[in-house]
This record gives sequence, structure tokens and C-alpha cells, in this order.
Amino acid sequence: MSPGEFTFLCDFLMKRSGLVLNEGKRYLVESRLVTVTQRFEIKNVAELVRELTAGRNDALATAVVEEMTTNETSFFRDAAPFEELRQTLLPKMLESRRPRHVLRIWSAAASTGQEVYSIVMTLLENIPDIRSWRIEIIATDIAEKILERARSGIYSQLEVQRGMPPHLLARYFDTHPQGFQVKADLRRMVSFQQLNLLDSFLRLGSFDIVFCRNVLIYFDALAKADILNRIAKQLVPDGYLILGAAETVLGLTTTFDRDPKCKSPVYVHASMRPSVPKPKSDIAARLDSRGT
Repeated sequence: MSPGEFTFLCDFLMKRSGLVLNEGKRYLVESRLVTVTQRFEIKNVAELVRELTAGRNDALATAVVEEMTTNETSFFRDAAPFEELRQTLLPKMLESRRPRHVLRIWSAAASTGQEVYSIVMTLLENIPDIRSWRIEIIATDIAEKILERARSGIYSQLEVQRGMPPHLLARYFDTHPQGFQVKADLRRMVSFQQLNLLDSFLRLGSFDIVFCRNVLIYFDALAKADILNRIAKQLVPDGYLILGAAETVLGLTTTFDRDPKCKSPVYVHASMRPSVPKPKSDIAARLDSRGT
């Protein structure tokens, strides 16, 4: 791959998906694009770049983006956010939402589904009267082929061994020729939808909790700020945003504050910040002291 071809692909991916690549990712780009060139019977990366430049093949463009935005994931990844969900967020949400019995959760950049199914299992384990609730869970990802796999809920022995407690595996999975499959009633609790985080979120509606973990690290600062500000508009005033362990809103937006009750990166609307009375002027203070 020539320097010019690599620069073109970096610009292409930035515009299409927000993905930021540096020179150190050149080998990754080349290795992942081999699959795409084989699928579309393209000789090499140079020919692939020419096809993308011509802009005649939408399927090819989509395949390149999907191949480069496939990310690492696992069940109950990092553990702490799911403990925060169980111990802090859910009890508060269940109390405040009890009059309507409606709870909406969004798993952004859901990849192959391990995160969203971890959320579902956490809800089932910790909401005793869950059948009386209307639980709406949306899982989105830019890659449709990844979403197809997530919808199937089929995972290998190795995948379920990464983070899945044995008692939950026994309770919520069926055996499958390829390993294990999430039970059908759990899969039906999730609505999987294709979504590019650079696009509008308005069609998704509002949410009580948003998981947007381990994806912002792939965007530049402007894109991160834009995504966070648009998430804020979809999050109800007393809702929660959960980021990845290496992610923060600092220096990007003032719409969120870190929740001091949580150890993991859990954020709340800055509008929920307790108001602090403004200090009185010296004249006002003297008048108060005189009782006038």
C-alpha cells in the first residue's frame, strides 16, 4: 500500500465513520482489507482505492467501513459498569419510573451483542417484577453484518468463557452446534438497528440510560464532542451516560458531570447539578445583618 493510498483510506474512513487512523495502523488496514478485496474479486488495494474514488459501488464502500470498524468486545466487559447498573443506577431508576413502569436503554456501538445481552441479564437478575415493566432496549452499530451476528445470539465456547458467569450461562443460554445461543425470549427483548454515530439519533427517541463504551476513543475531538452533545439531547434529564474506562467528557463538552457516587465513568446531565446560592454582596450582607 502506497502512502497516498493509505492517506486516501484514512480520509475515506474518517468521513464515512469518524474512525481516526494513524501511520501505526497501516498494517491493520492492509490485513483487514484483504477480506474485502477477496470478496469483491479486486486484485489489490490500489484497485480498491480506484473503485472507492469512482464512487460507483456502495456495497464496496460499506464493506470497507464495516471491516475497519469491527471492535473487541466481551460479556460483562470491565465488570464495574454492570455493578454500578445493578447497585446504583437500577434502584434509582426503578423507584423514579415506578408510576409508569417504562425503562429505555441504548447500547451504542453494540458490536456482536455481548454488551447488550449483559445488560439484559443484569435487568432480569435485578428487577423482580420485570414482567410488569415495559423495557425497551435498543442496540446499534454501524456494521450490519455485525448486527446480524448479534441478533443470532450465537457465541463460541471461547467467547462465553470471557466474562460470562457459569450460572448465567446455564440460565440464559441454550447449547448450539457452534457453542451457545442466547435464549429466544432474551433476544426478543433487544431491538438491533444499524446506525452510524455521525448521523442523527432523533429516530431512536429518548433514553433513561445510554451505554456508549469503548467507541469514542476511535474518534477525533470534534466528533467526540458532537456525539456527546447529541447523546445529551436523547437522554432524559435524570438519565445516565456510561462511557468506557479510558473515556471522559473532560475538555469535550460541559453538558455532562461525572456522577460522584459511581467509581466507573458514569455521567449525568450538568443541568442536574445542585444549584449553589450566589454569594451576597457586602451591601446585601450588611442589610441582612440589620434585619432589613
